[in-house]
Amino acid sequence: MPLKGTLKRIGGSQSDHWNNLLANQAFQTLWLKHSDQEMRDRQLSATVAAMGGIGPKDELEGTAQLLAAHDAAMECYRRAMVGEQTFEGRRENLSQANKLSRTYAVLLDALNRHRGKGQQTAGSNTLPSKPVAKPSSATSTPRGGDRPKSEDKPYAKQIAHAPQPSMWSADKEREPVPAAMPNRRCRLHGGMSPGAPKGNKNAFKHGRYVADAIERRREISGLLRAMKAFTNASE
Repeated sequence: MPLKGTLKRIGGSQSDHWNNLLANQAFQTLWLKHSDQEMRDRQLSATVAAMGGIGPKDELEGTAQLLAAHDAAMECYRRAMVGEQTFEGRRENLSQANKLSRTYAVLLDALNRHRGKGQQTAGSNTLPSKPVAKPSSATSTPRGGDRPKSEDKPYAKQIAHAPQPSMWSADKEREPVPAAMPNRRCRLHGGMSPGAPKGNKNAFKHGRYVADAIERRREISGLLRAMKAFTNASE
């Protein structure tokens, strides 16, 4: 018996005949000629993840064409960067990549409009927004006259006229000026300077082994197994 709606997440249909067909059409647009088995598995998993990430809600939102346009455009861009080719070959690859990129944008715009995320059309029930007055170049003050905006800020004047340490001496080279004063306060703003934060907070964290990522990979593997099971049951 064929599965019923198990693959809806990647095809948007209650019929797994459609879902499986759409996924296989997307697979056939991949460039797998020079990929080994491990790379092929990665490409198939990435395709399933992309289709599930877009999340089609019905048959009209099938994402195979989006992925095909993206893959073809990136392949044309890659070929355009290959050295030792004629100028005409490079130009043709860039021209095709440009057309495919435009096609991808059109398909994405059509998907957004189908989902109601496009621009509001005439006759919609939304009220027009009130026009926002543009601020004048100078800010008026209660006492009359105009003054620059920088003077309206609370501490602009104090910062601008703050005493600066002597950076030159009579018989020495230029000396570096520390950011903090001896009392651990900022030389410019006057606030406390706690110093650099402890620990490496800028280290790259790939998140491969967090719970969400592991669950995501299990879900993609389950969809691939369901597709294989559906194909075997249909044969």
